[in-house]
Amino acid sequence: MAGTVGVAEFKEVLLFLGTAGVVVPLFRRVRISPVIGFIAAGVALGPFGLGRLVREFPALSWLSFADVEEMMHISELGVVFLLFMIGLELSFERLSSMRRLVFGLGAGQVTLSTAALAGLAAWFGQPAGAALVIGGALALSSTAIVVPVMAESKRLNTSAGRTAIAVLLFQDLAVAPLLFMIAILGAKGGGGIGEGLLYAFLPAAAALVVLLGAGRWLLRPLFRLVARAQSTEFFMAACLLVVLGTGLIAAASGLSMGLGAFIAGLLLAETEFRREIEVTIEPFKGLLLGLFFVAVGAGLDLNHVFNAPRVTLGLALLLIVVKIAILYGAARFGRVRHATALEVALLLGPGGEFAFVMIGAAMAAGIVAPNVGGNVMIAVTISMLTIPLLAILARRLAPPSRPADSTVTDVAPPASPDARVIIVGFGRVGKLVADMMRRHEVPYLAIDSDVRTVQRERQSGESIYWGNATRAEFLRACDIEHARALIVTMDAPRAVEQVVRLGRLARADLTIVARARDADHARVLYELGATDAIPETIEASLQLSEAALVDIGIPMGFVIASIHDKRDEYRKLLQPAGAEPRQRHAIKMSTRVKNMNKPKPAKAE
Repeated sequence: MAGTVGVAEFKEVLLFLGTAGVVVPLFRRVRISPVIGFIAAGVALGPFGLGRLVREFPALSWLSFADVEEMMHISELGVVFLLFMIGLELSFERLSSMRRLVFGLGAGQVTLSTAALAGLAAWFGQPAGAALVIGGALALSSTAIVVPVMAESKRLNTSAGRTAIAVLLFQDLAVAPLLFMIAILGAKGGGGIGEGLLYAFLPAAAALVVLLGAGRWLLRPLFRLVARAQSTEFFMAACLLVVLGTGLIAAASGLSMGLGAFIAGLLLAETEFRREIEVTIEPFKGLLLGLFFVAVGAGLDLNHVFNAPRVTLGLALLLIVVKIAILYGAARFGRVRHATALEVALLLGPGGEFAFVMIGAAMAAGIVAPNVGGNVMIAVTISMLTIPLLAILARRLAPPSRPADSTVTDVAPPASPDARVIIVGFGRVGKLVADMMRRHEVPYLAIDSDVRTVQRERQSGESIYWGNATRAEFLRACDIEHARALIVTMDAPRAVEQVVRLGRLARADLTIVARARDADHARVLYELGATDAIPETIEASLQLSEAALVDIGIPMGFVIASIHDKRDEYRKLLQPAGAEPRQRHAIKMSTRVKNMNKPKPAKAE
């Protein structure tokens, strides 16, 4: 059986994996979006790059992509996974809070851009149907490039970032109606357009009802069942089943696979499994999106660009200018600040990945001529390559966008991530810690690996998620980079040590308080970077001493001060040599309390 497998059958896979292994580290090192690197690699290794030399030098076939159509077919799953992740980040609650920007500015941009670009396509001699499809395809922007570019520059939580996300969200929602339009325009034979629209709409509406209704009833029980198995492989299989299954249900009914996956993401965003799902799906999304952009680059014929530069470069420039003007005008009309409007317009001016899907479908249906569709795809690719440069230009031309823009009232502000405490472990100790956080009005996020505990606490209104906190990527998904503190209350010493180590690696300035089994375990945790390690045996002894001293009549304030002093003595003994004294404020306060509660000498009668 092993001898029947040819190495050539895996050539494309090996070449792509090798490309990813080179492109991602290299472009991240120079702080350029890896997406640009994937497109450039596709151009260089595609049939119009090294592929041209294969006839003269057959050995180069091992370094070039041959079957671009098959690559594109598989790589479209990257867009599906991207939309699933967007839905996972949004949730219906957040979508509702953003509704005015999503359905106001977003709808206005798509409508005006489609009309303007379709009018230009008709002016250049395209039939009405082709012009409408081209206008709709070019009205969309690149979520796959814009979001990573803004994330790398830490601008997603600014008003510009949230406004851009709102517009991109409506564009994603508009994909399904635009694909409907292509299906109707490409329909042949009997029946009018109204009948075609009806036959296209009914199965799509039924699919949406099934996805929303069945999803709400089935997804959470499914993941609870899988989580109880405590198997990473089963959980990954369930995640892939949901993404691909909902996508295929949507596709079978005439919707896009991406919209089905997006709805699944929205439904799962409200569950306790959201963060673990995000960590599980992220590698698949990254690889498939990389393959998508390699396929896009492989389809770019640079000779065509050089032979007709006025057409291709002119189309790309016209696309960018028209969309920037419309986006900026619509944003300013919606009372968005100049700086925010300018940055959003520059980022969303170029074309997007869904244009390739739509133009490809329109060419297959005979709506758009192949030569016209090819020119449009090349123009979109060129425009997408300008996004990192336009992002730099936006930051230089526009004043810094404030984290919370009072004029943008439609976007929900970030949930104070820098004020949040992460509690790992939600047993008896974790619940008591959470109760104290609530009393002092400190926002927190709880994590536990017991699905029954998470289910019970979720039903009582706790902000708790199921997942494995001993993985660095999971802690990043919980936004440890902006957390106020990390409190580790688990009763598994090795797991506590791993979480403390990862927390300290994530941030040198993070406050980490961990539960220790005993004094020796506390010493280990201090060496791993814990700010404070609380040994159970020592703390229990101190609490017993406090209760006994108070019960026999020693003044409470004096007892509390002495307990603080003893605790500080233990802390100094357990911390590594040379560590800076901690809790200075607590020491000062304990001294003050001690002085206030000292027995006063009796007055002479």
